[in-house]
Amino acid sequence: MLVLGLETSCDETGVALYDSERGLLADALFSQIDLHRVYGGVVPELASRDHIKRMLPLIEQVLADAQCSAKDIQGIAYTAGPGLVGALLVGAACAQALAFAWEIPAIGVHHMEGHLLAPMLEETPPQFPFVALLVSGGHTQLVRVDAIGQYRLLGESIDDAAGEAFDKTAKLMGLKYPGGPEIARVAEQGVPGRFKLPRPMTDRPGLQFSFSGLKTATLTAWQKCIAAGDDNEQTRADLAHAFQQAVVATLTIKCQRALEQESLQTLVIAGGVSANQALRRSLEAMLSKRQGQVFYARPEFCTDNGAMIAYAGCQRLMAGQQEGDAIHVRARWPMEELPALL
Repeated sequence: MLVLGLETSCDETGVALYDSERGLLADALFSQIDLHRVYGGVVPELASRDHIKRMLPLIEQVLADAQCSAKDIQGIAYTAGPGLVGALLVGAACAQALAFAWEIPAIGVHHMEGHLLAPMLEETPPQFPFVALLVSGGHTQLVRVDAIGQYRLLGESIDDAAGEAFDKTAKLMGLKYPGGPEIARVAEQGVPGRFKLPRPMTDRPGLQFSFSGLKTATLTAWQKCIAAGDDNEQTRADLAHAFQQAVVATLTIKCQRALEQESLQTLVIAGGVSANQALRRSLEAMLSKRQGQVFYARPEFCTDNGAMIAYAGCQRLMAGQQEGDAIHVRARWPMEELPALL
């Protein structure tokens, strides 16, 4: 089955073609980073308008790259949530209009299910069951995955998501947007051990996360440096290193607990923060000691993209699921509400 995937949940317009037999045929992405950088974060109205501008040219590009035509497409998948409602509506409206015109089924895909299944696009995909760490700007969750659509939430952040904490911390330290990659870049020059920051909620049982306090601790340390006239580039790098290590250590401890709790040896990490190399190294070291395995998508499929939506949509369309012709999007959408594949 050949499926066109459209991703417009936030500030990246993603389009891809996935074939159930041949795999990923083509994908294209336009990032709005430069558009939003001047504001220090995503402006929803600007994001929606830019999706409208980029969507059809990207679809044409993907069809050309895959050497396919509209008549070859057998289904359309689009991100229906969670995300920015205005941005979601652009992708949903485009998908439903094309599905109507081409007389093919359409299906709304859960954005985080797309991220969770992105490693399935790799040459060696993970096998069910496994524990998944979904870690991005809007989500930090641990989920037990027994099959597509069979998800059980084990723990999540009670305040800031890890990616959100990265972005906010970068901003308070004077680093440019987007903050996560900037902190990772600056941290490479940092001296370990100069700053000591907390590992939130690791001294108590459970699988919940909290990064708001860590962000505050980092802000306090930075303000002290400013007051002492010690706010130079090396100090910024040292503090960025300490912050990143605190986040990585916290995520690693919680992942180990989840694997032990569920008696599993396979971990999948997905979402934008899963591209962080320090996190990957830490989780790989932890799984190596347990004789387990960690799986993740290639860097370009860690952030928002159309390929993950095309793949997830293809699995559900082949299982007989599809939408009507109404346009439904959801800003919030618990993944446990998704139906299992029959």
